[in-house]
Amino acid sequence: MPTSYRDFKVWQRSIDLAELIYKLTKTFPREEVFGLSAQMRRASVSIASNIAEGSGRTTRRDFRQFVVVARGSNDELNTQLILADRLDFGNSILRKESVMLSSEIGKMLTALESYLLKAPRPGN
Repeated sequence: MPTSYRDFKVWQRSIDLAELIYKLTKTFPREEVFGLSAQMRRASVSIASNIAEGSGRTTRRDFRQFVVVARGSNDELNTQLILADRLDFGNSILRKESVMLSSEIGKMLTALESYLLKAPRPGN
């Protein structure tokens, strides 16, 4: 298990996703600055933030709970990406890249949650 949250591939990819979402939402209509754009930015930042916070907790159970929250934020972002696509907001290439990266992160979070659930406890 990595010693720092920065060593987790899922955290690294989540930072990539947040950066991509900021670039995408920059291309949204100006009237969306405080609407969908702001929500997408918060959700994307929440993914990496929850991984980082959870990894700093003292138990695997606590870490797992933060991974679950990160997965929820990723699902929230997916919903917002669907809406952005339907409304044709932003750059279509950036939208597609965001959807693919979010999907990859979702799989990684699910795998990390499973690992944390099944991992042996120290001393066993």
